[in-house]
Amino acid sequence: MAGFVDSTVKDIDDRLRELKEEVARLEAARTALVGGRRRPGRPRAASTGQTTRRRSTRSTGRRPGRPRGRSRSGTRANQALELVQSTPGITIPQIAEKMGIEPNYLYRVMPRLATDGQVRREGQGWHPAS
Repeated sequence: MAGFVDSTVKDIDDRLRELKEEVARLEAARTALVGGRRRPGRPRAASTGQTTRRRSTRSTGRRPGRPRGRSRSGTRANQALELVQSTPGITIPQIAEKMGIEPNYLYRVMPRLATDGQVRREGQGWHPAS
C-alpha cells in the first residue's frame, strides 16, 4: 500500500511540474503578444519559484494595515474642515472636487470629524459645529 501512495504522489508531483512549465510558456507567449503592458493592480511576484515571506510587525515596528512612510497628520481632514467652515452646507463630492481627491476618502474622514465634534451633518450637507 505504501508503494502505491509513494508512486501516486510522485506522479502528481511530475504532473504539477509539467503544468508549471506550461504556465510559464503561456505567460511568456502572452507577454510577447501584449508587448509587456501592465494591467492595473498589484505587481506579480518574481517567478523565481520561491515564496515571499512577510516580515512580522515586530521587526518593522509598524502596526498591521498601516502603509509605510505615511503618517496620520490629518492634513486632508484639516483642509476639509476649512472648506466646511468657509462654505456651510457643502457636500462630500463638492469638498472632494475642491481638494482634487476622490470622494471615497472623505466618506471616512467626515464622520470622524463629526465624532470629534468639529462638524455636523444636515441632510447631504456638512456644517461647522456650533
